[in-house]
Amino acid sequence: MAEITAKLVNDLRAKTGQGMMECKKMLTESGGDIEKAIEGFRKKGVKASLTERAATEGQVVGLVAGDGKAGALVEVNCNTDFTAKSDPVLKLATNAARLFLQTPDLNVAAAPQVNADITHVAQTTGENVRIGKTARVESPGGTVGLYLYGITGKIGVLMAFSGGKPNDELIKSIGGHIAFARPLGLTRDTVPAELVEKERQFAVEQAKATGKPQQIAEKIAEGKLNAFFAERVLLDQEFFNAQVFKGTVGNYLKQNGVSLDKYVRIEAGQ
Repeated sequence: MAEITAKLVNDLRAKTGQGMMECKKMLTESGGDIEKAIEGFRKKGVKASLTERAATEGQVVGLVAGDGKAGALVEVNCNTDFTAKSDPVLKLATNAARLFLQTPDLNVAAAPQVNADITHVAQTTGENVRIGKTARVESPGGTVGLYLYGITGKIGVLMAFSGGKPNDELIKSIGGHIAFARPLGLTRDTVPAELVEKERQFAVEQAKATGKPQQIAEKIAEGKLNAFFAERVLLDQEFFNAQVFKGTVGNYLKQNGVSLDKYVRIEAGQ
């Protein structure tokens, strides 16, 4: 029988997420064969592979560089909300975001240090832990702002501002709007053309169904497209907090003397 070494036990733990004693016992029963040990877990009804467990929960962590010229977001997924909010997961996400902030072209999920941290957290929690979506935003001539929805920790927004330095309240307000309004894009030309055309065709057909001729139907469709853009395009949307500002997001930014050049929104599990 093969010797059941600490390395064998740790290798099985990394693959299965099972406890040390359970892994040692199963390796003993399987003669030190890891694949047979995994099969042994499965025969007992245990989801022996961490990757078999749906990682539908998670957290989004973000960081901004000290000079405010770049920011990074990292999503970490796992099986339960309890683990998603735990210190090991938050530490993993923070370290990954810091590494991504320092290394612009980094493939976060493939980074050796990140993978080592994932293995450690998976062994500690017994859950399927993995890197989800990532984003990095730069604004060499402006300022990058970060918004994190603190109540759930599941939504993060990065924004690249120019034309002036946004204060903390403006960053929070615009980030909060983006987090909850879920715009399709910054400006009208960033909305996918096929989606715009589909909306236009729907509006034309609806107008024609009421007996309107083609020419009139197309004019009606243009009006409905304007309403569509006002609902789905960030700069055209009504700012979500009328007590702070009554008008569009674009006008709110203009009033504060800044422009928004780009934004990225990440929501865990979406």
